[in-house]
Order: sequence, then C-alpha cells, then structure tokens
Amino acid sequence: MFLLLPFDSLIVNLLGISLTVLFTLLLVFIIVPAVFGVSFGIRKLYMKTLLKIFAWATLRMERGAKEKNHQLYKPYTNGIIAKDPTSLEEEIKEIRRSGSSKALDNTPDFELSDIFYFCRKGMETIMDDEVTKRFSAEELESWNLLSRTNYNFQYISLRLTVLWGLGVLIRYCFLLPLRIALAFTGISLLVVGTTMVGYLPNGRLKEFLSKHVHLMCYRICVRALTAIITYHDRKNRPRNGGICVANHTSPIDVIILASDGYYAMVGQVHGGLMGVIQRAMVKACPHVWFERSEVKDRHLVAKRLTEHVQDKSKLPILIFPEGTCINNTSVMMFKKGSFEIGATVYPVAIKYDPQFGDAFWNSSKYGMVTYLLRMMTSWAIVCSVWYLPPMTREGEEDAVQFANRVKSAIARQGGLVDLLWDGGLKREKVKDTFKEEQQKLYSKMIVGNQEDRSRS
Repeated sequence: MFLLLPFDSLIVNLLGISLTVLFTLLLVFIIVPAVFGVSFGIRKLYMKTLLKIFAWATLRMERGAKEKNHQLYKPYTNGIIAKDPTSLEEEIKEIRRSGSSKALDNTPDFELSDIFYFCRKGMETIMDDEVTKRFSAEELESWNLLSRTNYNFQYISLRLTVLWGLGVLIRYCFLLPLRIALAFTGISLLVVGTTMVGYLPNGRLKEFLSKHVHLMCYRICVRALTAIITYHDRKNRPRNGGICVANHTSPIDVIILASDGYYAMVGQVHGGLMGVIQRAMVKACPHVWFERSEVKDRHLVAKRLTEHVQDKSKLPILIFPEGTCINNTSVMMFKKGSFEIGATVYPVAIKYDPQFGDAFWNSSKYGMVTYLLRMMTSWAIVCSVWYLPPMTREGEEDAVQFANRVKSAIARQGGLVDLLWDGGLKREKVKDTFKEEQQKLYSKMIVGNQEDRSRS
C-alpha cells in the first residue's frame, strides 16, 4: 500500500471538502428549488448585475470612440432597401407612365420596359431578401462582452479588453463546469426516473410521478443554462387533448416550455444518447415517436396525432410547425399538418433576449455539440413566454387559413415579423410554384387589359 505524505493528504482533504461544499450548494440552491418549483431570485439579481456592466461597457466604448473621433457604430438596418407595399400591376403601370408620354390604355399589351420591374425585383431579392437573413444571428445594439456580438463594434479599450478576459475566465472556468454538472444531473435523473416510473402499473400514481419527474428534470436543465424565463397568462396553458404550437428558435424551446407544464413530445426516433432518453421517456409517458421511414407518411402521422388528441386523458402535444429554427426576429410558414386534425390549438409565443446570449441555432453552421457549448458559455438565456387563448378552426376555414391565423397571433404577441415564406428554403431550392405565381400575375394583367379593350 502507498502511504500519503502529509502534504498529499492535505490536498486530498481540501479537494474532498471542496467537492462536498459544491455538491451541497448545488443541492440546496439549485436541485431542491427545481424539485419544488421555487426560486431564490439569484438569477434575476445576476441578470440585473449584467445589465449594469453592459451599460457601463457601452458608455465606455462610446466615450473612447468620441475622444478619438472614431466611428463606433457602422450604419446598419434590418432592411437595406426601402420597399413600397405595391402590387405588380401598379408598379408596372408606374414604369410605363414614366417611360412613355402615351396614355396607358393606348400602349401595347407588352412593353419592353416591363422587364425593368422584374430586373429590379431580382436585384432587391439578391441584395436584401426576406428569407436568408432569418437564418443568421440577430445583430445587437450594445456589446454584451461576448466575442460573438454586434459586428458594428470595432473599438475596444484596454479596460474593456481586461473585463472581457475576466468574463471569459468566469464563463469557461466557473459557469461552464457548473452547467455541465447540472445538465448531466438533469439528464441522468430524467433517464433513471422515467425508467423507474415506467415499471409502475398504469394509473393515477404513475401519471402523477411521470409528470413531476419530467417537470423536475426539465427545471434542472433550465438552470443548467441559467435560463431566466418570464411566463405570461398562465391561465391559457395547454390542456389535455389539445395541441400546443409555438414559434421555433432553438432546440431548448422544448425545455423552456416543459419546465412550466406537462407535454407529450412529437419527433423522430434517434440513436445514441438521444435514443436512450427517448426510450426512457416513452415508458413513463405516451410521447409520440416516429421511425425514420414513417416521418414522410403524412397520413400515418396525422392518424397517430389524431388518436392521441382524441384521448382526453393524454397530455397536450407540443409541436413547432415551422419545421426549422428561425432567428427569433420573425415567424415563417406553419406546416398545415397539425391544423388538419381538428383539435383545439393552444398558441405560444417565445421571444428571446439576445443581449445575454443568442439562443438561435444555425444548424447549417453549427452542430449540436458546438451549439450547446455556445449556449453553456453564454452569460444567460433570457426569454419571455406568452400563452395565448385557445383557438379552434372556424366553419369555412381550411387548414392553411387556420395555420396562418394562429401564426399571425403568435407573431403579433411576440413582436415578430409575420412571413409567408416556407422555412424549408433554409436548405431547399425555391419551388417552381413561386416563380409560376409571378408569371401568372403578369399574364393575368395582360389578359385583363385585352378583355377590357375587347369589351370597349
């Protein structure tokens, strides 16, 4: 046997005491409050402190830039081209009037000047389209002491550089290990807890334990991100037999919502760690998982969802109809599948504050591991969640119209831009139907002119 020297023994004792103190602090201030759903207000105090530091840093940068006559802010706007909300016909008429002294009614059906409208629209789309900029990180108006921040800032003083370096040490050497430990604790408890609950016979006890195990573990995972969430209108929270639909910014949207309510998840069956979690969860709660071969079968998906919502004893389904992550500045087209079922829809609007950390997942640029590392090395995840009143499909309303009405309500409440574009354009080419639609509008205008002239 090896004998420890006095110095080595002291180191081992100090390490043991440190780990014991750390575990006790985690248990008392994070895990136990997560179990009972209470908060000591530490995260809100932390957020207020960060806001004061950010404000001081921004003022310091502005003062230094002013003294050196340095341009701190570069001109930046969300839309670099001013676009008037006019129709194709109105704009082409204006082009014809400006290019010809003849009256519009006497002009030929087609004029060569008409091509200038399509050329201009094409250039505008290339320079400033409404789609691709929704898949890049939102720009900030102030520096948040992160390297991934507003690109308008180019000047950093020595003091701010030192402050930024101190922030790096805090985020990577203190917050990151703490958050990894919490995430590991939450995921481990979720797998073990749901597996154990799954062995219980079906009944009220199993349902009660399943709900609270899920809720407890999601709350621990929320604390692993130092998430500060404000929930509004909780009286409108989704109920059994309904469908909860929300705008989609990040994979963490799931734990943001599930830490305040009970949901049945919908998704594709995965392998690896995610597969282990899915198999454990479905033992305790009737989540809806699809095999890869089943995902594209719309009728099978609709049938499984319909069977779930018709059972009023089952939890509401949580769905993100956009089908991809958007940068939290807008809401894009909702897929109509979940609106064809005929169930009550509970809309939810989620709005993140990028000042403390950008929650948007640019899946074409970052893998899941890289994204989670960015989240865990941010200052915090701050967001607001609004539960909107339940909505049902009206008599003469089809699924697309219903989906658009729900989407508009979410965009209006969250202060987001309501777009009709399909989020699938993030990875796919533009469908021919979009081009054909413009061709039809132009041909309709030409045919309309001919019909008007033939009647006269």
